[in-house]
Amino acid sequence: MNTHFRKIFSTVNLLLYLPVIMLIWAGLSRKDFSLKQQENSYLIGISYMTMNNEFYKILNEEISSRVEIEGDRLVLRDPALSVDRQIEQIDEMLHMGIDVLVVTPVDWKSLSQILKKAKEQGVFIVVVDSDLEEDSLADCTITSDNYNAGRLVGQCFLEENQESDLIVMTHDVAKSGQDRVRGFLDVVEQRDGVRIVKSINCDGQLEIAMPRMQEVIREGTVFDSVFCLNDLAAVGVVAALDEYDMADRVKVYGIDASPDAKALIKEGLMSASSAQFPSRIGQTAADIIYRLLNGEEVDRNISVPVELVTRSNVEQYSIDRWQ
Repeated sequence: MNTHFRKIFSTVNLLLYLPVIMLIWAGLSRKDFSLKQQENSYLIGISYMTMNNEFYKILNEEISSRVEIEGDRLVLRDPALSVDRQIEQIDEMLHMGIDVLVVTPVDWKSLSQILKKAKEQGVFIVVVDSDLEEDSLADCTITSDNYNAGRLVGQCFLEENQESDLIVMTHDVAKSGQDRVRGFLDVVEQRDGVRIVKSINCDGQLEIAMPRMQEVIREGTVFDSVFCLNDLAAVGVVAALDEYDMADRVKVYGIDASPDAKALIKEGLMSASSAQFPSRIGQTAADIIYRLLNGEEVDRNISVPVELVTRSNVEQYSIDRWQ
């Protein structure tokens, strides 16, 4: 029997009132307090462009941890790089009654209609890792400094290459990918000796980048360097090069500084990558979510700095996990 009850009742009184106490306790046990908690809680909807990327899993861990601490609920959907599926899933979440939508657009130009519907329903919109064409639809946009990520890699590239036959791996419909490629090209195109021999859209996915690089090799395209918009693509490129015994002759550059990429950099199979910080982006997004729900003013655009990782400084980063 509970110590609190022993302090209140004597042994005799406890025996007398035990049936009553048990009936009261049984009634309290049957009452569903979780229902009241759920009714008063916020519902946070999340749609990244894909969950086939550890970056988004790390980012989401920070948000879901905060949501759990606050006693609120979270619903996560994976559009798997399909803009039509992303629109359908966001619409589904709106019907569920979400209070906040966290979204990484698959296609930065194609979500305007569904996001306008979200705004009409009073839903706060927090965009992460990329941008919207109609950025006024977002209450806050949180991204890495994607343009500078490309510039940093471009500067490193020029330090290592006086001339080059270069392949560029892109993700054409993602604004973050466009900004990274543009930042890189704005730097390297200043040198006459750099020739872009091919540009390949790979959606930033290993399973697309690898076979497309294999195809380029089989075609006999001459190249000595590859820039990839992210490290998933870079890992796919390195795998293809290794299959054809070219990994020691071709320099590969990426963006993310993912654990796999840092391991490849340490081994000399990649030259450099700009480090993103998904934990920091997730923490920032979580803070913005609750500032919005509390009626506070927030910055419309937040840019998280990036850092260049090369073989000379890779040991300063945790190779087996994201930074």
